[in-house]
Amino acid sequence: MALGKLSEEDPTFRVQTDEETGQTVISGMGELHLDIIMDRLKREFKVEVNQGAPQVAYKEAITGTTQHRETYKKQTGGRGKFADIQVVISPSEEGKSGLEFVNEISGGAIPREFIPSVQKGFEAAMANGVLAGYQLQGMKVRLIDGSFHAVDSDALSFEICAKSAFREALPKCKPVLLEPIMKIEILTPEENMGDVIGDMNRRRGQLLGMDTRAGAQVIKATVPLSEMFGYVTQLRTITSGRATSTMEFDHYAEAPRNVQDEVVAKVKGRKAND
Repeated sequence: MALGKLSEEDPTFRVQTDEETGQTVISGMGELHLDIIMDRLKREFKVEVNQGAPQVAYKEAITGTTQHRETYKKQTGGRGKFADIQVVISPSEEGKSGLEFVNEISGGAIPREFIPSVQKGFEAAMANGVLAGYQLQGMKVRLIDGSFHAVDSDALSFEICAKSAFREALPKCKPVLLEPIMKIEILTPEENMGDVIGDMNRRRGQLLGMDTRAGAQVIKATVPLSEMFGYVTQLRTITSGRATSTMEFDHYAEAPRNVQDEVVAKVKGRKAND
């Protein structure tokens, strides 16, 4: 009830349940936002919570193209299930997210009423990428051929077939992990500049520029969100509490190979433990 009330008040705060682990996952605008939510749960609603470590909302993308044929057949007593599709899966155009679906079927190889089910299957499958189960940011699917059975084919068969095609074909499309990159602005006294910039470099930060404002130095940079947990406390420590920072989401970018390997290994380890 408390979480429901908080999400009604705040459109940027979301609550969902992880079906695999049974855990309640809360999502917000950053570490401070979630800290305030946790504090309100305890203070206002008297709810004691076992809190896990914050997680980064990674996404997945594909960088290669592949052609794939998938056939779905199931024969049980009575009517069976049958669907057959041939697709070309490729990365979406720069800046586009979601599914770009192109129907290139001609001559009735697949009846028109089953085409939306193929699209629906791919859309649903994109919620869980093949690398680490994160949402796929975007892809293009061209439906180029297929076949059907006059009795055994139905909409559900084509939807299931599309989901299977996604799982089988995506590993051949060179999937990569995308990490959220934040834009940060730090206001610091001049004597602490070196320490602040050095700390930012250790966090894989990219310096955008420096400025002066009201006698203080302004440092602008982009930095991966995964490196920023606990940053406010660290900034206070290295500047004796004299620096402040503001941070906002900027864009998603491909994570370095070592970071991708680490995240994928962690997710697989978590699933193995569950």
